[in-house]
Amino acid sequence: MDIPASLGKYPVVGVLGRGAMGVVYRAYDPLIRRPVAIKTILKELFDGMVDAEHVAARFRKEAQAAGALNHPGIVGVYEYGETADHAYIAMECVDGTSLREYFNQRLKFPESDVVSIMAQLLDALEFAHSHSVVHRDVKPANLIIMKNGRLKLADFGIARLDAGDRTQTNLIMGTPGYIAPEYYLNDPIDHRVDIYAAGVVLYELLSGRVPFSGSPEAVMHSVCYDDPPPPSTLDPERCWPQYDSVVSRALRKKAENRFPSAGAFRAALLAEYQHTLPESIATTIVAGRPLEGELGGGATPPPTGWDASVLALVVAELTEFLGPVARILVQRAARQSRDLEDLTTRLSGKIEAPVDQATFLRRVLGSDGTAGTPPGTAGAPARGTPEAPAAAAPPSGAGAATATAQDVEELVRRLSEHIGPVARVLVRRIQTAGLSRAELFMKAAQALDDEGIRRRFLQEAGLSR
Repeated sequence: MDIPASLGKYPVVGVLGRGAMGVVYRAYDPLIRRPVAIKTILKELFDGMVDAEHVAARFRKEAQAAGALNHPGIVGVYEYGETADHAYIAMECVDGTSLREYFNQRLKFPESDVVSIMAQLLDALEFAHSHSVVHRDVKPANLIIMKNGRLKLADFGIARLDAGDRTQTNLIMGTPGYIAPEYYLNDPIDHRVDIYAAGVVLYELLSGRVPFSGSPEAVMHSVCYDDPPPPSTLDPERCWPQYDSVVSRALRKKAENRFPSAGAFRAALLAEYQHTLPESIATTIVAGRPLEGELGGGATPPPTGWDASVLALVVAELTEFLGPVARILVQRAARQSRDLEDLTTRLSGKIEAPVDQATFLRRVLGSDGTAGTPPGTAGAPARGTPEAPAAAAPPSGAGAATATAQDVEELVRRLSEHIGPVARVLVRRIQTAGLSRAELFMKAAQALDDEGIRRRFLQEAGLSR
């Protein structure tokens, strides 16, 4: 991927992450002398989109909505700009990890942390709502927990200014599982969609799972017509029945039956907690105190017996599936593993989807699924190190014809039938030199949540699965 030297006045110094529509860069403000995050959208990605003008307007609206909110629990937005190739937003550079990444690692928060996370989230939402801004995509991926234990609400990308213009009437925007019933039923939308989504976050904090799961169609039906089991009945280690009624009210089907405000939701939660409210998240794992050395990106020497370049390779591959927490997991697992095969086997268990586990193992160990010489051995460099190119895993797609431009266009067309215009963005993200047509289609199929749809997608493409 080509990294621009600068965006507007901001010199770009690295990549922070990739989203569905663009890349987030780490940059530097030369005037105020502070780091910034630059969220971008390539203008060419709008080409061919039916709602291209609407998507661009949403991106501008993110800057307009969030830029007006000055609150310690909301990621600050500094500037909106455009270059010949990009539209971008310069925002506060937050050093932290999303709540989603902690959920992916099945971290069980103690009661005090659950209350702290929710109190901070609801405080930020109350402030936004008081300024006529509805977030409309509250979810764990948009909740950033900083090393000091404080929470930041990010990504007002689909926020609506209540006093301003309206979005398309029938356009459902948000994340399945966190979308309120009124979205699906085409009822009026107001700030209480954020109350519902926050209730889902609380449910997940209390029980370790979302209220409803399955295909998008199944989730939509359940959100509109079913009641989830009380969270206190799902995990005996986190049995706090006093919060069941709070969750139940936040998840009411009718908006008028939910809490009238984020402040009322917060007050009800604290009334059940009946302790002094923690100002920040106390869990040391979340706060990052015992892990700062491991997060140093090379400042900490690798565990004894391991070559740093081997661990860097494993971190790079695991990050695609687990995000920034991959570095921590690799460091920990390396202390307990005897060789590369043992290491990758341990780490693959952290990946939820079996197909992703297999992909991770194949990339690190090679197509045969076994490792070579033990890591870090003098005179016998570990498999995958720069000093041992002959032992490296074969490139993806070896032995099969590389996908052609026609194959790529076919994939975009077929995938668009299931996920819409963002298909082209997804294909560009997963496209790697040397992939065969079959490998490219298999990789794209992972974006389809429903197993039946995934199987049919591959069968229609002439691939058995």
